Amino acid sequence: MTKERLAAIDIGTNSIRCIVVECRSDGSFSILDDEKDTVRLGEGIAETGEISPSAVSRAEVALSRMRKLITGLKVTAIDAVATSAMRKAKNGSKLVKSFSEILDASIRVISGDEEAALAAHSALRNFDTQGKRFGIIDVGGGSVELITAQGTHIEEFYSFELGAVVMTEQFFKADPPRSVDYKRFEKHIRETVKKQLDGDRLILPTLIGSGGTINAIGQMALQLRRNQVEGVHGLEVLRSEVVHLLAMLQRRDLKGRREIPGLSADRADIIVAGVGVVDTLMELFSSNTLLVNAHGIREGMILEAIKRRGIAPEAQLPRSWRESVISFGRSCQMDEIHSSQVSNLSLSIFDQIAVTFGMKKRERVILEVAALLHDVGYYISYHSHHKHSCHLIRHAELFGITPREREMAAVIARYHRKSLPKKKHDEFQRLTIKEQLIVSRLAGILRLADGLDRRRCSTVTGVNCTVEGNLVHIALSGAEDLAVELFGGSAKKDLFEKAFGVMVVFSTQSVIEE
Repeated sequence: MTKERLAAIDIGTNSIRCIVVECRSDGSFSILDDEKDTVRLGEGIAETGEISPSAVSRAEVALSRMRKLITGLKVTAIDAVATSAMRKAKNGSKLVKSFSEILDASIRVISGDEEAALAAHSALRNFDTQGKRFGIIDVGGGSVELITAQGTHIEEFYSFELGAVVMTEQFFKADPPRSVDYKRFEKHIRETVKKQLDGDRLILPTLIGSGGTINAIGQMALQLRRNQVEGVHGLEVLRSEVVHLLAMLQRRDLKGRREIPGLSADRADIIVAGVGVVDTLMELFSSNTLLVNAHGIREGMILEAIKRRGIAPEAQLPRSWRESVISFGRSCQMDEIHSSQVSNLSLSIFDQIAVTFGMKKRERVILEVAALLHDVGYYISYHSHHKHSCHLIRHAELFGITPREREMAAVIARYHRKSLPKKKHDEFQRLTIKEQLIVSRLAGILRLADGLDRRRCSTVTGVNCTVEGNLVHIALSGAEDLAVELFGGSAKKDLFEKAFGVMVVFSTQSVIEE
């Protein structure tokens, strides 16, 4: 059988790269060609808001050459994406059309999150991450993508406008860079990252990095070590080496930087900003090591294309959505007894009040997903585990659960403890008004049910709900004293009462508490 050939083209802010691969039926592939051209699409965008005519001309030449290469190699499909520069430029949409005509293939302008997802696909394919807490960074010319993860589970995507070209133009006018400018640049990075993390403190002992800056760091580190290894893929670079490289780069002017072994001349003018971003991120996240992923976004594109085109055999699908959810929960080492109890209590409450409050059958599925997975965030850490649960569920592949249902289940799990939904919470604001009401109600049920298993020993064996006007009476039954469970339920009934506009009263036998 003829092996299919695919091409992935990444039209970035600093360079355009094209990779051509030959795919095998098992989903693996071999690289036939890897072409790069530094075109600097992002040059001057900060001032004019547009990609310059000279940059357009350079891009057209590069894309024409890549098109001839692709044709010669008899490629059957082209996947082309454009990133930060094309997202920002006022003439970006016009250029997407003209560049697509040159390639004779459609170009997709992707978001920062989509960039991050592609980098994550590549990193997880190339590195052993089992049981490890780590971050993935892709440093481009216009933006920097960050992905947090635990093991093989993606937690969250972030995109920062901190690319090497953009930062160089914004902060480094003098050559060599002035220390006062570098301090302003470093402060800007810290403030930008901290603002988007919303005060969360990330500890990421290892960063897996991709992009031109990361490859340059790897090449320079090898030269300093006088290591004769040919490639940098998989290389481990210590934070101390990054610090040393940065200090050396800051001391030299452009001519001096171009003479540094391992650094290509066409990157010398933006390398201080690129390495500076990496160094500051490593310091912020207490990262000791940087692993070089020489493949990055283009490989992620190839992996997605292989999956989309059905070249590789599909993995065995779970038989039901519930089986998929439980399998995912087990991979996060969930407490199955507690999760099952909370799920059972949640569904029992839902079933008894659904008709009164007009709740739909599919909402019951969303509630069960959230209830079973509400504590998977423990896999990351106890601290803010409700937020970790939200992030893990958002990026889980759950058979039979739509992306919107998965998003809602994630937000429901986020509110099973701590604060109630607020307008300032991004994950809540991403929902429609209707979805916000559904999520608030289902999260109220989950929150209450979680409180009813306060001791995590399934003491409550039954709940009997009756609705009388704005009063919901919940009678608990169990073989043991339920004082702790009554306390837990009472402490966590706040969202239920707010979402449904009722007051909840608990009882057990002759004991009545509010």
